[in-house]
Amino acid sequence: MIKVAILSIAGGDSEEEDQTKPIIKEFVDKIGGKEVCYKRVPESFGKIREALFNISERGMADLILTSGGTGFARKDVTPEATMAVIEREVPGITELMRWELMKRCPEACLTRARAGIRKSTLIVNLPGKPGEIKDSLESICTVLIHGLAELKKV
Repeated sequence: MIKVAILSIAGGDSEEEDQTKPIIKEFVDKIGGKEVCYKRVPESFGKIREALFNISERGMADLILTSGGTGFARKDVTPEATMAVIEREVPGITELMRWELMKRCPEACLTRARAGIRKSTLIVNLPGKPGEIKDSLESICTVLIHGLAELKKV
């Protein structure tokens, strides 16, 4: 079973934020995972970094999915907080998400999302809009499952 933590980066349109958890939860169920943690985290470099660090350092989750904070606004610091926590970057995951999203929405090339590993936890930044989250998760589903299986190997 894949243990999944969900971090919703607070900010932007609250109606959209409220719609992100069910979409991510549906994906977690699809991959046979279990939600072990859900947090709303303020758009603060320190708070995001702290949440990512604590969950991964304690081994609470195999996968942390963040939603939001990957755009161009000054307050969008999720990628920087992620890079401050991870030990190894996995650029192919976010490259695949961008590639698939750009087929329908050229502006997707502007996302600054990151993915990487800390200890035995994979962290993946997702966009903040429900439709983009759903499309992103669908595009990486197979590789995510494979990557998590590899990560668990000794």
